[in-house]
Amino acid sequence: MAGSLTALSAHRFGRAKEELQTAELLLHNASFRSSINRSYYAIFHAIRAVNALDGFDSSKHSGVIAHFNQQYVKTGVFGKEISKIIRNASELREQADYEDFYNATEEEAAEVFGQAYQLISEIEGYLHGQGIL
Repeated sequence: MAGSLTALSAHRFGRAKEELQTAELLLHNASFRSSINRSYYAIFHAIRAVNALDGFDSSKHSGVIAHFNQQYVKTGVFGKEISKIIRNASELREQADYEDFYNATEEEAAEVFGQAYQLISEIEGYLHGQGIL
């Protein structure tokens, strides 16, 4: 079972990296709303990669985030700034996806992309340390 969890974790992290690349392309092509969406999903898949090591998943984004915060942020594995990054990306993604007249700015998209890059770098280091990557 442990081998399948590590494979799942690596797979999910690969998805996170792919989403991050897509977010960057969209940012450079002035598709700010879509870039925010992909940056959020890069973050989401990265935290799912970590959660996979516990054999945990949820059909709700809030469940995935809550488990990660409880098991990895509150215990000090990751710093509290990670929770702020997740919350900010989630809020902006919801605005970008669901508010009819929301105009995503380049600054917002660049900020979320930068935060996603930071979070993914930290998670990549953690997964390397766990022998996953």
